[in-house]
Formats: sequence, C-alpha cells, structure tokens
Amino acid sequence: MSVACVEKPPLLSIDQSKWHEHTLTHFPRQASLTCDLCALANSSSPFYVCLLCDFVVHQSCLSLPRVIRISRHPHRISFTPSFDQGNWSCGVCRREINNDYGGYSCIKDDCSYAAHSKCATQSNVWDGKELEGEPEEIEEEVMPPFVRISDGIIQHFSHEDHHLKLDENAGSDYDENKQCQACITPVYFGNYYSCMQCEFILHETCANLSRKMNHPIHPHLLTLVTRHDGVIKISSDTDITNYESSCSACPWLCTAGFFYECGEEGCCFKVHVQCATISEPLDQGSHEHPLFLTSKPGEKRKCSICQDDDYTETFNCIECDFALCFGCATLPQKVRYKHDKHTLALSYRKEPSTMTYWCEACERKIKPNKRFYMCDKYCCVTLHIGCLIGKDLYMKPGASWLYNNRKVVVVPNNQHMSRPFCSCCKKRCPYKTLFQRYVFTICSTKCMYHGIP
Repeated sequence: MSVACVEKPPLLSIDQSKWHEHTLTHFPRQASLTCDLCALANSSSPFYVCLLCDFVVHQSCLSLPRVIRISRHPHRISFTPSFDQGNWSCGVCRREINNDYGGYSCIKDDCSYAAHSKCATQSNVWDGKELEGEPEEIEEEVMPPFVRISDGIIQHFSHEDHHLKLDENAGSDYDENKQCQACITPVYFGNYYSCMQCEFILHETCANLSRKMNHPIHPHLLTLVTRHDGVIKISSDTDITNYESSCSACPWLCTAGFFYECGEEGCCFKVHVQCATISEPLDQGSHEHPLFLTSKPGEKRKCSICQDDDYTETFNCIECDFALCFGCATLPQKVRYKHDKHTLALSYRKEPSTMTYWCEACERKIKPNKRFYMCDKYCCVTLHIGCLIGKDLYMKPGASWLYNNRKVVVVPNNQHMSRPFCSCCKKRCPYKTLFQRYVFTICSTKCMYHGIP
C-alpha cells in the first residue's frame, strides 16, 4: 500500500453522476485494469469499479474536465465516453485512439479533431479551466500589424513614426549588414520593407506577423512585442535557460527583435518569432519522417542533431526515437555568403564521406558527419554554421544586458585588423558578434557563463 493511501485512504464507495449513473466501489488491489475515461492501465492510481457493469475509472480521472480549450486546436473540445467507428488519432501525441474508451473531440460537427484524455489535459496545452456551462468566448479583434498607405507603402505598428516601402529583392546583391529588425537575421531572399527615412528593415513575412497567436507548447494566448522593455539581469548562478532572459523554446537569449510573450500574470513564457512560427508536422532534411511536438511536461529528450539533452520541448518522430530541438529546427535551411553569389544550403551528411571539407571563414576542417553550410552549385564553398551565422543567434550589435550587475554589450566582430582573443577560452573570437563586459572580450555566452565572474 502506498504512503498516500495510508495517510488518506480512498473512500470505499462514491457517487459520481458526472461520469457514471451507478455507485462506484473502491477496488482494493493493484491490478492492470484499463480506465474507461483515460484508456490507460495505470496501477499506481487507486481504482473505482461499478459492481453492476464493467465501468472502471482511476480516482484521479474523476477530476477530468468536461469541456476545455487547448493550444493545439482553435475550437473547444468536450469529453466523449467513446468514439465513432473509424481510425482516430490524437492531435497531441499523434498516436492511435482506442474507440472504445473516453477522450476529447471537437464540439464542431464538421471537425474531426480528437485527443487522448491525458494528452488534452497536459499543462503545456491546457490552461486548467473547465468551460462546461461557460458561454463561448467572444473572439477579441486582433489589430492588423500595419496600415496600408498606398501601393507598396505601409505604416507598421512597430515603427509608427515613419513609412515603410516594399523593396523587391529578386536577384539583388546580398548585403550581410541588411538585417531584419524582427527576426534579427539578414535579408537572404524575398521581399522586404525598408524605412523611407531611416535604416529600419522588416522581411515582408515578418511585417505580416500576427499581433496575437496561440503556440502549441503553451496554453495561454501570446502577444507580439516589438522590443525588450526592461533590462535583462542574469547572475552567475543562473544559466542561459533562465526563463526571464531566454526564449522558452530555443537556447538563445531574447535581447533584441520581436518576441511573442504570454500576458498571464506570473507567466514568463516568451519565444523568438522563429520559434513561434515554425509548425508541425516538420519536414526537413534532418530526418526522413515528419516530426511532431509530442513532448510531455517535464519530459527531457536529447536532440539527435546537437546532442544536447536538456530540452523539454522537441520535435519528435513517432516512427523512431529521433528528436530535434527548436534551436536546430529553426536554423535557416538556405542562406547567403558575402563571398559567394550562389545560395548555400544546410548540409546533412548522413553517409560516411572520404572528402575533406574546409571552412572558408576559419580555415579549419569541417567534420563531414556534422551539419554545415555548402554552396548548392559547384563552387565547393563550405562553412561552419557558427562561422557563417554566429554561435549565439539573434544578437543585434548595440543590444545589452546585465550579467552579475555589469553591463554586457553586443558588438560586431569586424572592428579590428585581426580578430581579438576571448578573455575566457584564450582563443580568437571567430563569430560575427562578440561581447564586451567591463575589461573582458568574450566570444560567446557559453564562455561568459562558464569563465567570467
């Protein structure tokens, strides 16, 4: 008998008309019985059974809600004791649903969305609110991100003092200094809006970002914010996964650009626009099967690409054990390089290779079994990911934060005839940006957190 049952033994019988018309009796032994509400045979939770029929239920499942709204679906979903005949799959874990047991389905007649009981009530998809008997929410009108002034001219809410003009970027020369102020990445391809009076630039896609959105890994509505209003403070006893300073999905800091933030009191969830707009199923060259956001709260997986094992939300394969973290999933698949007129693609060398690759920037060898950028024509230009787009992504020169109450400033790594030495690792700083803190020059946040007091 468990300690919990000794301290607070379950009632011998209960009436739960919400779930069953007969009196339910406590089943006193551990047994592999399948719960009619959640379809699981979890013997660690006390069971109640009906002596008049074969109804079986976990004590914990008696508190399941009847009607809820989750982040994975735009409509309310309600509990159903069984499903119609057919092939049903869970919209959260993507696994098959057993038609004979309970779960949740969409309240709309023309919608076939369904989810397992336990999946639908996970804390990363459901906000904990029971909506049975509550009137349908009136959808809040979301203001558009910009006002169209004339053909190709807009006034964006993030840059209200000036007008932005649409520029065609088809076949134009690449300028690595031309950077979108929303996603903090260069304008590699596609159209963009540029300010008619200053250097403010937005990708056309970033200019169209919705000002409100639901994210599949968070139960609350998120709002697009256009700058960081406070001063980020980080101490040496925290790390880059501190929710107040970093993206809640990927490992990089939120110091500049646009973010989606949760407005619920006490909730620090925020994500870069790249992490907010990537969707499932995810199909890319890193894996042959589609990937889905199926992680459970508190579950940590190792990314199959970068091998880091501290991620609570990953894109997962339901055919095998492959997992992809948000950091790897949001790396640009195609980029430009200032010394190559062609497109460079993110390369996945899955088979052993006898070829030797050299990075154009640092002139060091590239491990062929690791990802790197390669010219997709015949130039044979190859670069390390960090050497081309940076070690710490979404860092804007001029951005700053406080680390142990000393200011850290992001500066471009092109202000010297030779690259400076990092005060921590004692190697030359190879990346596009570096950090200045007091008298220290630091090549990456990894060096800062592990070597600078």
